[in-house]
Amino acid sequence: MSDISDIMIIGGGAAGMMAAAAAAETGCSVLLLERNEKTGKKIYITGKGRCNVTNACETQDIFSHIPRNAAFLYSAVYTYDNFRVMDFFEKQGVPLKIERGNRVFPVSDHASDIIRGLNRAMQRGGVTVILHSRVDGIKRKGGIFSAHTKDGGSYKAKRVILATGGLAYPSTGSTGDGYLFASGFGHHLEERRPSLTAINTAEAYIPQLQGLSLKNVRARIFSGKKLLYENFGEMMFTHFGVSGPLMLTASSLVGDELKNGPLSLAIDLKPALDDAQLDSRILHDFKENLNKRFKNALNRLLPVKMIPVVIALSGISPEKRINEITKQERQQLLRTIKHFPATLTGLRDFQEAVITRGGVDTKEIDPSTMESRLVSGLYFAGEIIDADAVTGGFNLQIAWSTGYLAGKSAAESVQADSDTEGSREHEF
Repeated sequence: MSDISDIMIIGGGAAGMMAAAAAAETGCSVLLLERNEKTGKKIYITGKGRCNVTNACETQDIFSHIPRNAAFLYSAVYTYDNFRVMDFFEKQGVPLKIERGNRVFPVSDHASDIIRGLNRAMQRGGVTVILHSRVDGIKRKGGIFSAHTKDGGSYKAKRVILATGGLAYPSTGSTGDGYLFASGFGHHLEERRPSLTAINTAEAYIPQLQGLSLKNVRARIFSGKKLLYENFGEMMFTHFGVSGPLMLTASSLVGDELKNGPLSLAIDLKPALDDAQLDSRILHDFKENLNKRFKNALNRLLPVKMIPVVIALSGISPEKRINEITKQERQQLLRTIKHFPATLTGLRDFQEAVITRGGVDTKEIDPSTMESRLVSGLYFAGEIIDADAVTGGFNLQIAWSTGYLAGKSAAESVQADSDTEGSREHEF
């Protein structure tokens, strides 16, 4: 490799590795600088270590899972869609499988296989990977970019792709360095906050439910009487509030509203039953336990851990005999089960968030190439961009698509310059 690489990529995560593999396919010399001791460190922990690679839904449906700036991603996603991503990993020797919700995982259930597949693709393309290289500054002079690392290294390239990630899971190296580089080149940054994260609650009874997972429940979130979010699925109670897929998705959709004050959460613990059906179910259970105390008669209806909390919220004495419970009290129990309440007070921090919302303003990036509109030869890929999605493999799809497009575009730009120079030489 010459002293000046064709393309330099800062960050060896999902977007950076895909960008490197895509650029190297064209024959360009590619240098990837990664601050950690290995590439793909954040990929190791995605999907609870299994790596939800992408989603096998129809490509056009991907955009409905991207709350903001979905239109910006049209070119990237259609250039390198979810089916091309799956084909890429299969060709790298990583067989995939499709699970509930069209979520795609490696057959092995090991995220490390995805990383190995990406590393194989980079090796085949001749990408030079330098680990333990944390960039602390990037400059551009005379059409050439130079990057300096904290260990004293200096590297030059004709094009640069920033794929440094966001602020989520800083232990993986996502500490916001790329935002500093982008702002140094004059880019505006949209406010960054945690997303796909658990949510704090106000009630003292929520920690009593710590560790309890609820499947097949319906969650609704309100601001006053305005419904902000409604979904069906799985959630979990923690020592600080609520988590699990339902709440992670909610965090990406109501996070902005939480900045203005608390929101109300109502959980339907029995969404498969309407009020009349649930009342019939309660009556049936009560008839079989007429002489039991109320606190001992709900085992078939609710998880054991929830019973004392639901009883307290219903306002019915736990010592009361079932045959003494009135119709009005039974209706109170029904309402508590269908509208189990909690007050959401705020998102958890970046230490626990899956992704970052906000980042480099998409208006300052060419969506057809991922090139900066402000600085020629500077490209962006992945979480550094102000575009994020809900759970289900969609955020990694954004990384693959923007990484691929940035890598290909940067390579084509280098080749176009080379062709132009060749033409000039031929003229002389």
